[in-house]
Amino acid sequence: MLTAKGLFQEIIDNDESFRLFCSIAASGESQGGWENARIAALVAPGMRALAPKITRHGADEDKHGRIFNALMKKRGLEPVPVPPDTDYTMLLEQRGIGLAHDKLRADRPLTEEDVVVYLAHSRVTEERAADQMQLLVKHFGDHPELGRAIRMICNDEDNHLAYCHEELLRLARQGHGRLIQRTLRESALAEIQVYRDVSLAVMRHMGRILNWPKPKAAVLAAGIHAVYLYERAAGWHRMVDLRMPERLDALGGPATPAPAF
Repeated sequence: MLTAKGLFQEIIDNDESFRLFCSIAASGESQGGWENARIAALVAPGMRALAPKITRHGADEDKHGRIFNALMKKRGLEPVPVPPDTDYTMLLEQRGIGLAHDKLRADRPLTEEDVVVYLAHSRVTEERAADQMQLLVKHFGDHPELGRAIRMICNDEDNHLAYCHEELLRLARQGHGRLIQRTLRESALAEIQVYRDVSLAVMRHMGRILNWPKPKAAVLAAGIHAVYLYERAAGWHRMVDLRMPERLDALGGPATPAPAF
């Protein structure tokens, strides 16, 4: 029987598939670090109080990228180029979700609407990240090689999600509610499609590396499509609701260092 734990065990037991997994993860986290750093530098003048939290968010993402690179280095592996069909961040940008990189590369201050869009987009993608890390911690939190790293990243992702909820609720009270709800819905519906496409691509690449038989690959693809159909019908609603988190001011201090990595 195919299980999430069994599949990931296969991936981490093989150096080539582990290297691809870590390379994809490191690239996405590093990209997120750059995006948040640029947003912090360009944040709308009336929202400068958010800049330290956005900076902290970016520092955490950079740290995660270093952690995944360190996990590869520990095995004597070098990163590999990320296949374009597995580049979650790039594919989201192509769908018009989040802030365009051209805007972030410019030196013009962002508008308040830009910052609201950034936070709404982050609330959707951080939900996905938190879910994935919680699944990994459930199955591999005690793993001698990966456990400490994934527990640390999982805690950070939970902080990021809490921060998005709290700040979006604050901005909704300030009159941005309609923009927030519209952006959340658009982001969620686009994200579930991109997540499906990236998941299928990652499984294709892993299948080639691990020589999965066609029936196994077909079952995995069917499972990914089934998740998408559920999320398209109803599951996306969990990505757009807003609730006051238990962790308040989750990004109110400096990033937690990771000296072991």
